[in-house]
Amino acid sequence: MSEFGVDRRRATRVHWQRLGLLGAFLVGLWLFFHLFSPILLPFVVAAGLAYFLDPAVSRLEQLGVRRWLGTLVLLFALGILVVLFILQLYPVIADQAAALAQSLPGYIGTAQKDFGHLINDLQERLGPGQVSAKLRDIAANQAGAIVSFAGTAVTNIIGSGFAVVNVLTLLIVTPIVTFYLLRDWPSIIRHVDNWLPRPYEAVIRAQAMEVNRVLAAWIRGQAICCLVLALVYALGLTLVGLDFGLIVGLAAGLLSFIPYVGTLLGGITAILISLNQNPGWHGILMVLIVFGCGQAFNDYVIQPRFLGDRLGLPAVWVIFSLFAGGAVFGFLGIMLAVPVTATLGALTRFWLRRYLQSPLYLDPAPE
Repeated sequence: MSEFGVDRRRATRVHWQRLGLLGAFLVGLWLFFHLFSPILLPFVVAAGLAYFLDPAVSRLEQLGVRRWLGTLVLLFALGILVVLFILQLYPVIADQAAALAQSLPGYIGTAQKDFGHLINDLQERLGPGQVSAKLRDIAANQAGAIVSFAGTAVTNIIGSGFAVVNVLTLLIVTPIVTFYLLRDWPSIIRHVDNWLPRPYEAVIRAQAMEVNRVLAAWIRGQAICCLVLALVYALGLTLVGLDFGLIVGLAAGLLSFIPYVGTLLGGITAILISLNQNPGWHGILMVLIVFGCGQAFNDYVIQPRFLGDRLGLPAVWVIFSLFAGGAVFGFLGIMLAVPVTATLGALTRFWLRRYLQSPLYLDPAPE
């Protein structure tokens, strides 16, 4: 057998070995998350905090502060903020959340009656037969079932992540893991870099930097956007006198990491409360003004300033990935959805560029 044939067989064998290793790695990763997802939440939160705080710790290290000391100072400052939040705002938020949960069925019932009256008025104006019986049935009977189903789905997505790992575990385990990850972050990066296959080292490093660019833009930028929107909505709804304005505004702002979902859910909830509190168009108009101004401020000021065109993640893919992650792994899947989507997006763009430069795309068809 010729030397060329031997080399070709060796290259083919190496190629299949790489594909086998990649497949085994992906299957092992899937099994790992499937088996240990109930206990991974504190570690995922710690990894996210370490990633978020690493630039600040690195800056302190450049200024001459030992890395372990800079990590300790930042985590201590973050802990102080959490304690202040719990002491000052948590009792108010918890009371409003409990009262809202008790009052929401009544608000939904009022909205059903109002919507039923609206359908009846519409039928009287348009004449008999113009409004179908099915539409009246939805207005009168099915709206509550739809809202109940949506609430159950959200509870399952978020609640399943806390089935085993409760808040106390998060408060104890997460700071410890975050400290060690932040302290050892440069060492972890060096070890991973040394494990890269040498022939593809430059390519893998370039794709990792692209993923890091997208993640840094999304996580830090979206965190700022959510906090600003939460402040705007909570302050605006409180100023217009809406009952439970604080909890509704905070929830709408924090849920805005799912594009437009937080604004829509918060707006619908605020309108239901407004209809029960002050029937008429004045309260609804004030709610719409608050959410319209907040969304406009987010679209034209906050996002262009803190996100710009650096994201590279279309809103549709973000929404799909968040709901898909929540459906598969619960709250843990929601937290991992964007990093996984950013990684897949970077790899997809890389392979698309390779394809557009390959003979498969460029070579003409044989005659």
